[in-house]
Order: sequence, then structure tokens, then C-alpha cells
Amino acid sequence: MFTKVYIPYKGYYSTPFSKWQMTLQNQHSIQLAAETAKKWFASKNINPKSFDYLYLGFTIHQKQAFYGAPWAAALMGAEHIPGCNVSQACSTSTTCLYYSSIGVDNGYMNCAANLMTDRCSNGPHIIWPNPLGPGGEVIHENWLMDNFNYDPFAKNAMIQTAEKVAKEIGTTKEECDDMAVLRYNQYLDALKNENEFQKRYFFPIEVKINKKKSVLLEKDEGIMPSTKESLAALGPVLPNGVHSFGAQTHPADGNCFIIVAGKDKAKELSDDKNITIQILSYGYSKVETGAMAKAPVPAARMALEKANLKITDMKAIKSHNPFAVNDIYFAKEFGVKWEDMNNYGSSLVFGHPQGPTAGRTIIEMIEELVIKGGGYGLFTGCAAGDTGAAMVLKVN
Repeated sequence: MFTKVYIPYKGYYSTPFSKWQMTLQNQHSIQLAAETAKKWFASKNINPKSFDYLYLGFTIHQKQAFYGAPWAAALMGAEHIPGCNVSQACSTSTTCLYYSSIGVDNGYMNCAANLMTDRCSNGPHIIWPNPLGPGGEVIHENWLMDNFNYDPFAKNAMIQTAEKVAKEIGTTKEECDDMAVLRYNQYLDALKNENEFQKRYFFPIEVKINKKKSVLLEKDEGIMPSTKESLAALGPVLPNGVHSFGAQTHPADGNCFIIVAGKDKAKELSDDKNITIQILSYGYSKVETGAMAKAPVPAARMALEKANLKITDMKAIKSHNPFAVNDIYFAKEFGVKWEDMNNYGSSLVFGHPQGPTAGRTIIEMIEELVIKGGGYGLFTGCAAGDTGAAMVLKVN
């Protein structure tokens, strides 16, 4: 359990997420994220020299990503600090916050920057040398799609892990459709009163389309409306499966930023000195091969145990749910109602850029807890390789 780790109130933001092959498709994700952070610092009057270290979270390579965190730090205006790259698929943001929490809790740093970004659009196509192959023929890899579609150990695609868990617990397509419709309607709550909830943490980004044209991305892009009737009309992706394209997330592009600091520094950087946000614990898991949708459950149990809390203590629960069965399984295991999770949105609906997905979801959880007047919150989610990660926070 951490005892000295805090997030300043409003010491974070997320850009809107853009469905892949849309507005952000040609933007260098690391450069865009760093430039966005620099603009956000200016808007908040935050001195980049406040930071001791940068954790740069990304999973999909971009040109010159070899230089990673130190390059991004310099572009943000914090050229005085070192940093490192963090890549753990869907758990990337959670892991960045975990590393920051360790550093702050142990006194190695007082104020850590966490910049998480990815671009699923136009992923790299890689050629590996193979001098011993027939005729020296090269080995090739499509960084994103090949790994979405094939786990080299489990030897299956990610959707097959969801279908495996669905079959084990007897989930139906109708149940998955119902979950997807509920999650979509919860997302619509974030759009009420002219996107009032999302405006609490969104930082719009200016995107240069060409030499003469720029656009301001202020809202999520590419969200698919979901109704019981529209999802019923979609067949399952896999034969005899229960997940249609409407009951799973879509790849996306975007970035987010979160400050992790000691108590005094967090208070100094907070927009409201009366609100405190404390990171209490972290949890991780590895479940049986090919059962990724189960992984959020043991990760959540570990995080709750480390915080000496129970699921019934949680005032807000958020998850990374790339497939509807993730939340169905979680709810069964913990005995919680579907509607008691993922208020205002989740990755099932707003998309999954990998690196920043969990970060945005944790930010939403913080804002939900502030609206509710404080309390404990649990974030949990799965990640490639049948793994999971979770985090418990407290808002006063």
C-alpha cells in the first residue's frame, strides 16, 4: 500500500480519442503528445521544471521512438529530466502510474510526469533480417494487426480469448449486446449539457492536416451508436461466437497526461486545494492461457487486498473492457450490478489507443468521485498475454 502518493486535482488531461484512420491517422503520436503537453502546461501555468522524471507510455512504434522519453521530455519543455519508455499493451498507463508511485513513495522523486500515447492508425510494417532463410528471404511483421490477431504463446487472437471465457460462463450474444447498449448509454451521460462531464478533463488538440489546413479535435471521433435492435442485426465475428463488432472496442488514436507527486507538491499544483487524490495500491495478474477477459478480476482482488478494502467500499468502479464479456465476468465474480460500473464511459465505447486507454479511464474515475463528494475508486483492466492490472484511489 502506498502512503505518500498523490495526483493534483486537475493535474491531468486526456485528449479526445479518434477512431483509427480518421483525424489523427498521420500524426506522430509521441511528438503530438509532447507538444500537447507543452500547450497544456502553458494553459495551466505549470512550469515543466517541476518534474523530476518522465514515464512515456506507448506500445506502437513511431519514427525515432528509440529516443523515447528523453526526447518527449525535451519537446514538453522539460529537457532537464531523464525518463524511460513503458510498454505493457493495455496496461501501459496503469504501469506508468505504478512506477511513478514507487518513485514518489520511496522518495526518489517528488513530481513525476506520465505521458501516455499511441496511434493505432497506420502502424509500422517491419522487415526482420533472415540471412539463413531460403534465398535470404526476410521475415515481415505488421506491428499492430499481426499482434492483435495472434498471441505467439497462446496461439490465438484476442477475440478468441473473449469467446473462450464467454463459453465457460455460458454468456449469450443477447447478454453481450445488452452490456454494450448499457455501456453506450452510460457514455451518452458524459455528453449531456454539451459534453459537460468530458469537458472536466478533455484538452482539445490542434491537428495540422496539411500546410494550409488545421482542425481542432474537441470531441471523440468515430463512436458507433448502439441500440438493442442495431446490435441484434450484427452477426458474431467468429462462428458460434457471442461478440459482434458492436460488442467490442475499436482501435483508436490519442494521448493523456497525469502528474504523480508527493502530498505538498500535489497540493501546490492542484486546482482546488480542498480536494486530495491519493493512489493507494496497485494489483497485477496472469490468468490461464487464452483467457484474457478473466485477468481484471485477480488484478482487482490484489489491489483491493493491498489497500485493505473490499469491493463494497468502492464508490466508483471503472474497467478497460475491450469485449463485453470482460464486464459480464467481472460482475459475476464480484457480485456487482452492471450499471454500478463504468459510469460516463469506458473503452468498449470510446475506443482503445492502447497506451492512454487506462489513463483516460482513471481520469474519468477521479472526476466521477469528485462529483460524488469523494470516496474510493477501483480501476481494473486486461492486457495482452492474458494479464491484468488494477489500481485503487481515494478522493477526499
